[in-house]
Amino acid sequence: MFNTWKPMWVVLLEDGVEFYKKKSDNSPKGMIPLKGSTLTSPCQDFGKRMFVFKITTTKQQDHFFQAAFLEERDGWVRDIKKAIKCIEGGQKFARKSTRRSIRLPETIDLGALYLSMKDTEKGVKELNLEKDKKIFNHCFTGNCVIDWLVSNKSVRNRQEGLVIASSLLNEGYLQPAGDLSKYAVDGTAENPFLDNPDAFYYFPDSGFFCEENSSDDDVILKEEFRGVVIKQGCLLKQGHRRKNWKVRKFILREDPAYLHYYDPAGGEDPLGAIRLRGCVVTSVESNPDGKKSEEENLFEIITADEVHYFLQAATPKERTEWIKAIQVAFRTGK
Repeated sequence: MFNTWKPMWVVLLEDGVEFYKKKSDNSPKGMIPLKGSTLTSPCQDFGKRMFVFKITTTKQQDHFFQAAFLEERDGWVRDIKKAIKCIEGGQKFARKSTRRSIRLPETIDLGALYLSMKDTEKGVKELNLEKDKKIFNHCFTGNCVIDWLVSNKSVRNRQEGLVIASSLLNEGYLQPAGDLSKYAVDGTAENPFLDNPDAFYYFPDSGFFCEENSSDDDVILKEEFRGVVIKQGCLLKQGHRRKNWKVRKFILREDPAYLHYYDPAGGEDPLGAIRLRGCVVTSVESNPDGKKSEEENLFEIITADEVHYFLQAATPKERTEWIKAIQVAFRTGK
C-alpha cells in the first residue's frame, strides 16, 4: 500500500512464500501463493536498488524482494522457480536438508570443505574441458568432485558424496557450467548435482569462462579473463563523461592483471575493463570534483595509457584492502 521497504524473515514453502516481521514470530504477516505466479530476475523497477527480484501473482499483484548480495538473490530465485515448476507438474517441492536426508555428522563444515577443495596441491584439479565445440576453462567434472570427496575421506560413499556436492551447489560454493549441469540445477530432481563426467562445474571465484572453439581471434579476445580471481566486491565508480557515481561489481584478476566491472543487478558480460599492467594506484583524500572527502575512502587508478579511474570503497579499511590487492595483481601479473 505504501511502497516502503522493510526487512522481513522470509520462508519458502512448497506452495507459497511466507514473510514474518521477526524470525521468532509464530504467525506470518502475509503469504504469497506461487501457483500460477511468475518470477522476474533481475528486476529493474528500482534503479538504485540492487539484487531485486519480483513475484507476480495470478491476481497481477507484484511483490518485490531485495537480497543482500548477488549469490543470495540467485539462490532464492532458483528455489522459487523450482517450487513453481513442481506445482505446475503436480510434484511436491522440498529443499533437501543435507543432515536430515542422510544423517551426516554435525561436524561437517561446508565452508571449510570448500577451502580444502580449492587447495592448489591437494584439492580438486581445475581443467580446460571441451564439449559441443566449446571450451570450458577453470572447471571440473561432477564425477571428479565425488572421486575427491571419497578419496579425501570427506564422505563414506558416493551416495553421501552426491548429497554433500548438492549441498555445496545449493549454497553457492559450486556453480554449474554447460547445459547438462544447468538443466539438473533447474530441474526437480532430488539431487541437483550430477556424478557424471559430462557434467561440468566451477568455483565461483576461479576465473571460469567459456569460449567457442573457433578462431584464434576469439582466444586472444578472452585472454584477459584467464587470470585467477583474487578479489571481488562492489565499489562506487565515477563515470568519465557525466562524472556521476554508480555502484559496480568489480572482479580483480591476476596474470594477466585486469579489473573488470559489471552491472551488479546481473549480466555475464562486463561493462568495461581496466588493464592494470604498468598502472599506478593511490588513495585520494579529496574527490575528483575538488571537494574534501569526509569518508576518506576514495582511491584512483591511473593506467599506463594515462586514463584515470576514481573509485570509492565503503570504508577506509576496504579501500586499503583494494589498493593492496591491485598492487599485488599488477606486480605479479602480465
